[in-house]
Formats: sequence, structure tokens, C-alpha cells
Amino acid sequence: MIKQATICSLALLLIACRKDKPASNSNTQAIITTSNSVFICNEGNFQFGNAKLSIYDPESNTVQEDVFQTTNKRPLGDVFQSMNIFNGKGYLVVNNSSKIEVINPRTFVVQATITGLSSPRYFLAISNSKAYVTDYAANKINILDLSNNTLSGSITCPGWTEQLLLTYGKAFVSTQTNNKIYVINTLTDVLTDSITIGYSSNAIKEDKNGKLWVLCNGSKTKGIAASLHKINPITNAVEQTFQFPSLNDYPWRLAMNGANDTLYYLNKNVYRMSIEDKTLPTTAFISTQQQIFYGLGIDPREGTIYLADAVDYVQRGIVYRYQPNGKPIGSFLAGIIPSGFYFN
Repeated sequence: MIKQATICSLALLLIACRKDKPASNSNTQAIITTSNSVFICNEGNFQFGNAKLSIYDPESNTVQEDVFQTTNKRPLGDVFQSMNIFNGKGYLVVNNSSKIEVINPRTFVVQATITGLSSPRYFLAISNSKAYVTDYAANKINILDLSNNTLSGSITCPGWTEQLLLTYGKAFVSTQTNNKIYVINTLTDVLTDSITIGYSSNAIKEDKNGKLWVLCNGSKTKGIAASLHKINPITNAVEQTFQFPSLNDYPWRLAMNGANDTLYYLNKNVYRMSIEDKTLPTTAFISTQQQIFYGLGIDPREGTIYLADAVDYVQRGIVYRYQPNGKPIGSFLAGIIPSGFYFN
């Protein structure tokens, strides 16, 4: 996660137990993708420059490792934070390298490198020619000109900005360092409002009814419990708040299924809840068996659940696959600290 991999690299206490036979790992130089390919963001170790982009094919159960390095004959960089595909281009956000690599998502050839960023986190396309990029340390959101892959401006947003979402002509921005969701008018690029919610929001999703769900991990040191909020994006009103019972709760990696009616998140284990539920789930949907669940993704096509195990944050991680009912399918090896999934 953040340059947070600095902290994660110290967590050498647990070694994951793995019973499944890992999928085979292809060493071929020919990069092959299909309509079912799953892109995996492997953060790598902070300041080691060993971030990698892997491709998994569920049909053949094969992994193509480090396709960026294979294609471009150079490393991707330091801490691969997130990925997005827009208008036939892949945007790879590399946090500690302060850049975004723009690639052809079929060939993985670099088309441009966007520099001048501080600690970029997440990319959001606003129009065919404009995108926003959140930042860990810059106290602003950068504006990108997608026509020439350059920085074209910025929007002042105090603190560490994280995931963001576009709806009704507004960009809703989560932030890890206060109790606000920022609201930006995307026509004028002006911060027009903020919504008071729980402390330290880390993820934001939109359900099938157009409502926003924001997950906040709280702060144990500040004595603030984690929380989950449902927001009406038209009125900016908080319609529902779910409070986590313990200061030891640390929910994150909020995900949603393809029907946009079911939420998933990590809180040591995996939890699942309907958008119609009136209370938080009390029983884990998938329980850890000494794994360190660090990444979570739901394939929108058939609902397959992907869980990334960071193992010891030093050796290669493992990705576990589950059926929508939680039954295990199998596992495969990924890069160091696998954290994010993008479904082709």
C-alpha cells in the first residue's frame, strides 16, 4: 500500500500456510492476453524498485510475470500502487517513483511516462482529455491532460487523498487524514463541498441504486472506531452509517460484485454484506488460515473472488481464488506484495 510498504516490510512474523498447488508460471517472452485476463498489481518492496505487473489467465491457469519488464526491458519502478484502463490505454500508477506509465494494455509497450508527481495513488478519467490523480503527500489532486500525457493543473485538497469516483458531474474523493469526503465540480475543477463522515476513508464504491459507499478505517491511536457510510451523491447527504464495534477493527480494500449489490472488504478476514443490510456482518465470509490478506478483487463477470496474500512482505505473494459462495478454487504465485486486481 502507501509508501506504507515501509511498515509492511517489517512484518516478518507470520508465514502463510498454503495447501493449494500454485498455478504454473509461464516464462515465455510472448505476452498473451484474453478477454478474461486479470491484471495484478504487485507493489514490490519500498525503495527496492521491484514492482511488477502480472497477468493471470483463468482459462489456462497460467501466470505471465513482470510483463512490463519483459516488454520494455526496464523495471516498472518503486511501489506499484494502482492501475486503470481508459480509452485503450493502461495507466500504471507507481507511487514512490512519482510517475504514471502509460501503456498499450494489449502489448504492454510504454506510450508515455507522466512525471512531475509527488506520491500518486489513484487515477480517475474525467473526460476523454482529462483525469485526476490523488496523492499521498502533495495536499492536492493533480490534473492530467490525456491528449499529451502531461500535468495541466491541480486542485488543493488538504491531506492524503485516496480513492475517488465520478458521478453526476462530481468527483468524490476519499482522504486518509481527516473525516471528510471532498466533492469536486469536474467542469470547473473546483472543490465545492466536503461531507463529514468517519475518520480516514480509504475506499469508495457506487451501488446499483447510484448510492456511494465509503469505508473508513478509523484510528486506534486517536480512539476513533472504523465506519462504513452510504451517501446520496445528488444531495451529498449521509443516509446511513455503520459503526465497527472495536478499535482493533481495521476494514479496507472495499470491493463490489458485478451486480453492484454486494459489498466485500478485508478486516483480517473477508466480510460480505448486501447493500440492503441494516447491520454489519459479524461472521467472516472467508477466514484467514494464517494468510495475510492484503488485496481483494471481485471479477465482475462470474463473481470469482481474488485474495492476495502478502506472505511475509519479502518473498513472492500468493493469490487465492474462491467461488462466489466462498468455496476455494485454487491459488497461484504472484510478485512481491500483490495488492490490486484489474479485470480486463
